[in-house]
Amino acid sequence: MMGGMLADVIDYLLCPVCRGDLTLGGGAVRCASGHSFDVARQGYVSLLTGSGVPGTADTPAMVAAREAFLGAGHYASLAGRLRELVADRTGGGGVVLDAGAGTGHYLARALGPRDTGIALDISKHALKRAARAHPRVGAVVADIWRPLPLRDACADVVLDVFAPRNGPEFARVLRPGGTLIVVTPTPGHLAPLVETLGLLSVDESKGRRVEEALGAHFAETGHLVEESEMTLGHQAVETVVGMGPSAWHTDPAKLRADISRLPEPIGVKMSCRISLFRKIT
Repeated sequence: MMGGMLADVIDYLLCPVCRGDLTLGGGAVRCASGHSFDVARQGYVSLLTGSGVPGTADTPAMVAAREAFLGAGHYASLAGRLRELVADRTGGGGVVLDAGAGTGHYLARALGPRDTGIALDISKHALKRAARAHPRVGAVVADIWRPLPLRDACADVVLDVFAPRNGPEFARVLRPGGTLIVVTPTPGHLAPLVETLGLLSVDESKGRRVEEALGAHFAETGHLVEESEMTLGHQAVETVVGMGPSAWHTDPAKLRADISRLPEPIGVKMSCRISLFRKIT
């Protein structure tokens, strides 16, 4: 099975060193110039170049938290909405790139019957799971901020769910007429936990910042807000905090003590803005 899913996407990938075509065989991905990248036992390949581990990669603990929380179905309405939006744009037979895919949760649920998925993330811990999230997902370790190891105009849809946004590269890899789908939290997301636990709050100007990051290459064609009410026990509250950006900024012992003082269960809001963009360059 090793590299089985990569076989579906190898034709869309480029060597991160020389930008040459890649082939898959013998447990590795190679280009004609001799650059070689081993396929991990779990089925993903790292096309990261340079040394050092990126500081923003999700840790194993964050990945486990995300898998547990998403696997429990708390964000099912968001996943379902993304599936509808993707199906409208691929007809069930396109290439869907998830930039910052994490465990591949949303990508696996968004794919139609003949869609192929490419999961990009900087965390190999997350991609171990993404590689097995769906039989038609190929998982690739890559830095979203750098040139993506992908061919020009290879994707029908680019998904960006709570992830960094690289406007120039998203525009380059998106096919003419393709769609960029960006999911960001609204200021109401995870209320009342943000206030009661002192979590990082969503900047009121977030929407404007998304526009600025993408504006030179994309025009927004529409947006919607997806919301649902979750009923969470204390363990799930700890998990949802642990899988997000606040995980880097909270003291675990203090957080646990603060959570213990909350009602159990507690009603928590999931609130996200889904923005649709077409490229203008």
